[in-house]
Amino acid sequence: MRLPVLQHSRSDPLPAFDGPVRGLRDSHGRTIRDLRISITDRCNFRCVYCMEPDVRFMRKVELLTDAEIVRVVRVCHALGVRRVRLTGGEPSVHPTLAALIGDLWAIGLDDLSMTTNGSVMSEADLAECRNAGLQRLTISLDSLRPDRFAALTRSATSPQRVLESISAAKRVGLEPVRVNAVIMRGFNDDEIIDLAKLARELEIDMRLIEYMPLDSGRRWDLSKVVTADEMLERITGMFPLEPIGRERTSSPATRYRFVDGAPGRIGVIASVTRAFCSACSRLRITADGMVMPCLFSTNEYDLRFVLRQPGSTDDDIARFLAAATLRKQAGHTMHDEHYRQPDRPMSAIGG
Repeated sequence: MRLPVLQHSRSDPLPAFDGPVRGLRDSHGRTIRDLRISITDRCNFRCVYCMEPDVRFMRKVELLTDAEIVRVVRVCHALGVRRVRLTGGEPSVHPTLAALIGDLWAIGLDDLSMTTNGSVMSEADLAECRNAGLQRLTISLDSLRPDRFAALTRSATSPQRVLESISAAKRVGLEPVRVNAVIMRGFNDDEIIDLAKLARELEIDMRLIEYMPLDSGRRWDLSKVVTADEMLERITGMFPLEPIGRERTSSPATRYRFVDGAPGRIGVIASVTRAFCSACSRLRITADGMVMPCLFSTNEYDLRFVLRQPGSTDDDIARFLAAATLRKQAGHTMHDEHYRQPDRPMSAIGG
């Protein structure tokens, strides 16, 4: 079948992939083992570093169906993908989440995880997802202060509600629980020590993330970035740390443990100042079926078109994915004077 061209006029046509497809490998020698797939663009938060209050969500017909998601993951698994993370928007608002998890786990993945804001799932919901096959959970919590949390998320949810979800996730066996916090200078950087204390108290992996240019309002400013080095320096002044490396070479977080033996760990994701692009093993698929080889890609590849072509085969999907993977960029260029922010914000890409 004929492959579609890219979605944006600045992009070049996607050439067909020649020869047998034995895996997903890019032109820089990196092999894709991890897939992050957004199962909805909807979210009940409007975080200031992500989504504007007046954002309009896509129509249901534009989004991949559960069957299409499962088909894509099955093809990716046959091509060597072993770990899948479900993202959004907010994946917990997906109406058939547990059933989708069950279908994905039945494919034979090594790991199936999910990122959530932790605001709507009950302990029973979490247990259902765990029983269906979900292995791990990453929960976003950017502030422990109710007024600040409300201002950041533009929601009625409280930090306490998210903390309850963290505890519930641990009780049902979704461990290790990881908690992500995007640190922004002048907004929540004075809570770095409090977040480190939370790691010790709740025995969780607390991951601090440098503020990235992925907001729909295009207000990102380098001056608001608190670097990983600065975060670690502040924590070490209170709780000495020692490095324990990355979980895998391709993992985004550099991890540290507390020297005094306290439980919990600190991780830093330094996408801005310590780019880890050379070891990247990830491919992203948006809720409307666009392949984004990199979080900072400005080109998208229309997989939904392939999926919905009459008579399309799994081999057609595999060839399309292989061709898109070959276009994976060497790394982001956000420090270049000609850098252009991706057209989609984080909520529409999937974290």
